Formats: sequence, C-alpha cells, structure tokens
Amino acid sequence: MVVASDKFKGSLTSNQVAVAVREGVRRVNPDATVDAVPVADGGDGTLAAAAAAGFDLIPVTASGPTGESVRTGYARRDDVAVVELADVSGLVRLPGGRQAPLTATSRGTGELIAAAITSGCTRIILGIGGSACTDGGAGLVRALGAKLYDANGADLAEGGAALSALASVDLTALTERLAGVEIVVACDVDNPLTGPSGAAATYGPQKGANPAQVGQLDSALAHWADLVGGARGAARQAEAGTGAGSGARAVGADLHDAPGAGAAGGVGFAALALLGAELGPGIELMLDLVGFHHQLIGADLVVTGEGALDEQTLHGKAAAGVAAAAGAVGIPVVAVCGTNRLDHDRLREAGITAAYALTDLEPDVRRCIAEPIPLLRRLGERIAVDHLARSTMTPTERGVV
Repeated sequence: MVVASDKFKGSLTSNQVAVAVREGVRRVNPDATVDAVPVADGGDGTLAAAAAAGFDLIPVTASGPTGESVRTGYARRDDVAVVELADVSGLVRLPGGRQAPLTATSRGTGELIAAAITSGCTRIILGIGGSACTDGGAGLVRALGAKLYDANGADLAEGGAALSALASVDLTALTERLAGVEIVVACDVDNPLTGPSGAAATYGPQKGANPAQVGQLDSALAHWADLVGGARGAARQAEAGTGAGSGARAVGADLHDAPGAGAAGGVGFAALALLGAELGPGIELMLDLVGFHHQLIGADLVVTGEGALDEQTLHGKAAAGVAAAAGAVGIPVVAVCGTNRLDHDRLREAGITAAYALTDLEPDVRRCIAEPIPLLRRLGERIAVDHLARSTMTPTERGVV
C-alpha cells in the first residue's frame, strides 16, 4: 500500500495522516508493506512534503506579508529549490491574524527565491497557494531586483493599492539575476488577473477587502499590467536603437487575461510576465517532485486523502491528482478524510473507489479535529479489511476487527 495524503488542514500534517493509517493497517495485517508519500498541491504543506521526499530545509529570515521578519525557508535538493509562498507571504503569517488587503506584499517570497538563486539553485518550484496579498507579484519582483517608481521618481510603497501610483519600471537587475534560472509555478486556479473573476474580485474578500477596496485593487492591478505590457514595447525599441531606452527595461507581456494570472493575488501574473515562468498543475508538479510514480511500482492499493472531500477536490486538489496518477496505471484508490461531501458517483468520477471519513466513526466534528489519530487508525483497520486482508484472513478473523 502507498499512502499519499494531503494534510488535514488545522489538524494533521500529511505525514501524520500516513503514519496513523499505516498503524491501523498493520494492526490487521502486520506483514503489509505501507509506504508513506506525503503530498501537497502547492499551498501550505508543500515544504513539509518536499522535506519528507528527501529535500533539505534551508532556513531563511524573510519579510512577512506586512513587513515583519519571519523565520521561514526553502527546500533544496541538488540545484532544485522548492519555495512555498504560504509559509512566508501567506495568511498564516499575518501578525495576530490582522488582514492588510491594501498593503500586504509578496516581497518575502521573492526574498526566498533570491536566497535560493544565490546559493546556486537553477530550478525553482514555486507553490503559490494561500497568499495574504493582492499586489500583482510586485513585491516578489522587487525582492529580485526590479525597481518600481512613482511619478516623482520615488520608490513605490508596498502592497496592491500602491500600484495605482506606479509610473515606471526598471527590470534590468531582475533580468540579470534570473539569467539561467528556470521557474515553475505550481498553480491550481485559472483566474485572470483582473475583472469579475480576477484576483481582487475572487480572492480579495478572503484577504479582508471590502467591496470598495476590491474595486481599488482591481484598478491598481489593471494599471500594473498595462504598464508592464507597455514597457515591453519600450524595451524592444530601446534594444533596437529606436527609443530613448532610459525608462523601463521590462520584458513583460500583456497577460491580463492569461489563465492563472490572478493566482495568489496576481503573483501568477508577475511569474508569467516578468519571470518567464511556466505555470503547471500543483499536484502534478509535486507528485513528480516526490517521486510518486516510482513509489507506485508493485503497489496493490493507494490511499489518498484530505480534510474534506468536496466539489473542490474534483478540480485539481491533491486527492484527485493522486487518484488520477494511480488510476492511470491501474491501481485502485481509496480516500481518508475528515468529512465526505461527495456521493459514490462523484467519487468514482475522481477515480476514488471508496471514502473513509472520521465523521463515520465520530459525528462530533470538533472531536474529529481534536483527536483524529485514533480515528484514523480505525479507518486504517477498515481499509485493510476491505482491500488488503481478504486473501490472508478468514471471514471470522475479519469480523473481529
């Protein structure tokens, strides 16, 4: 058996889920081989999954979303670095949980990327879920050397609202720093940067923005994208000797409506337009990173899971990605979860044969959150009886469990 579960948010890490399931399985079948492959979809838990896969955690002190210093880091193996935006620029890093929708910045994420590049990494895997900011990735690119100025030539303030005052961009140092560096972004949303389904309208309220602030941020992001796209033309003119060449040496593109540009408050836009990044499904990137496909060799069953199985599970979440990968090679998949809101047909659509929920054993959700491990062990026992133990146990033995 391979246990490849995401975290149960607010309750268990992915590794703790795997250990509890393994303990339950081995109560029924002590000879079972149960391999744990913690996974994540690019949001919080990405660093932990990388560490469990053998990456080294490199500590870094960087800027949090409101400018305070936070102790964070990146994961590294050889010349590959994994950076988790949520761990440095995420909602969990807001001091006291106080939201700052207009001024929160992605600068710390850029500082982590810069640290990884300085250490010799040439491939950066950037997970961008769970951000606290709507700054279009401006903070990130500034940490990597970009210069953003207002009409008076002064450095622009941090945060998304300040982008409305942006007058010029100089990406010379950014371009030099990224030479020879490949950046791949783990992204599971397809929102454009602006508009009714853009970064501000869709995710701004989750970050504390009221309706007026959503409009303010959307307008600022549109101005940011317009300037970046226009600067690209100016840069080309300068390089051809047909322009002044003293203003913005940007290499951006008009990517307002690019799928994923609105991810993480517009960090997706900056990654596409200014970092030359490739955006890919988060769970697929992470499964490749942790060697999941190799782990499937010889497996009879895969157990995946997350805190809640619901409609979001079907749209690029970790459990669905694991099920698709295992199903592609003919290995059956079951899931463990805190709660299950999908009927049998919807589970089948996701490639999941059966779901085992903590609430099947304990209807009190608060107890499930507070004491999940004993319940998960019992679910592991049930999985072993239903899917592994039939060939090695008599019906009487199975009935005892």
